[in-house]
Amino acid sequence: MKRNYLSFLFSAILIVFALGSCIEDGFTTSPSDQPVFSTDTLDMGVIFTEQASTTHRFTVYNRADKSLNISHISLSGENAGYFRLNVDGFSGKSFDNVEIRANDSIIVFVETTLPANGGNLPVQIDASLDFLTNGVSRSVIIAASGRDVTRLYAHTVTESTTLSADKPYQIFDSLVVAPGAVLTIPAGAELFFHDKASMIVHGTLIARGECGNEITMSGDRTGNVAADISFDIMSRQWDGLHFTPSSTANELSYVHLCNTTNGVTVTGPEESDLSEADYTLLLINSRLRNSGNYALEVHNANLSAYGTEIAEAASGALLLDGGSHIINHCTLTNYYLFSALQGPILQFTEDDNETPTPAAEISNTIIYGLGRDISHGDLTGTDIYLRSCLLKSAGDDDDNFIECLWDTDPMFYTVRQDYFFDYRIQPESAAIGAANPALTAPQSASDRYGLPRGAAPDLGAYVFNPDLQQ
Repeated sequence: MKRNYLSFLFSAILIVFALGSCIEDGFTTSPSDQPVFSTDTLDMGVIFTEQASTTHRFTVYNRADKSLNISHISLSGENAGYFRLNVDGFSGKSFDNVEIRANDSIIVFVETTLPANGGNLPVQIDASLDFLTNGVSRSVIIAASGRDVTRLYAHTVTESTTLSADKPYQIFDSLVVAPGAVLTIPAGAELFFHDKASMIVHGTLIARGECGNEITMSGDRTGNVAADISFDIMSRQWDGLHFTPSSTANELSYVHLCNTTNGVTVTGPEESDLSEADYTLLLINSRLRNSGNYALEVHNANLSAYGTEIAEAASGALLLDGGSHIINHCTLTNYYLFSALQGPILQFTEDDNETPTPAAEISNTIIYGLGRDISHGDLTGTDIYLRSCLLKSAGDDDDNFIECLWDTDPMFYTVRQDYFFDYRIQPESAAIGAANPALTAPQSASDRYGLPRGAAPDLGAYVFNPDLQQ
């Protein structure tokens, strides 16, 4: 019995030894065996100065059949002190004897806080992250561009003010325009809103960009969410832009507003005395997109929209609740990524008799995307008219739908699964030359790229560009 036990114990030791031999394959010492990097340059993009960056990463692979010992990892260069490292789960400035098993990998995380540079343009800062392995040194360049910003914290504009376009603004908590005050935002200005921040207008907002020199209002996250997916397509980064009942005569021209939770909300008084000639919000050649709720919702107020893209929103692109509206040469569309769509692209609210309440003249406009295009297919008896519009629905013209293109794909360049959103139209689009020139308003004479609509205009916000091939 004792002999059998000893024999069993000896066999078990041999098995453990054998398994250990399979797992422990030793370290390669050949200079030709070197780590392989997922990138040779880690570009962290543009980062606001004096503020911690998001975390960036790259992977270090061992392609050898034996374990690799990286004898030393450290940053070098005059800017090395601006970067922070975490290598394979350990934070520090330098690392010795970092092991990577055969055909395995480790991850390197990098963060930075860049100093103010006193200029109006981004300044690039870089350093070298050096890996010494088997007597050979190889490096990955770490680069980031620091951009100075003007920071506003719970700021209220109490008198007529014009912002500067020299440096971006980073807004925390809120930017409020008090009753009676006028805030003017010039062409080229950039407003970046921190998490949950909002802009609230009790007075008047005049944001007047120019062709090729837009105004930007977006979240303050820079760089990519992951891989090549930009924060630019992510909604819910800031609350949104709100016009209250005391606000009137607002204008957004050549404005790109995105990444919101609640988009643009216009709320008029319960009993509005605005005439059809007045407007609460004027939109010209702008883009309102990427909202966790509506991209634009208008309640008891008037909207005039020309050449504007309203797109990508969980609840719907545009909600009209009462008021009187002009929508000319716009593109209303929805290919929202982050949840199931909760409603049609264009929505009208109803009275007690289920009759849509707003008055609207919608002309030369595209309404197409995922889900339904319009909340109401029967507009009989209402003051809502769609003239020369392209629709996703299959239907027929009547007194409210006049000379429309039904059940027609406008053929956008957008490819949702590739996170690519471009609502210009392709050469085969039925929207080309299909607009009624008599309905083209002077404010829609050219699109936001500066292309004139001409004598045979195209439907939607954008003029077909034969030079655009993607």
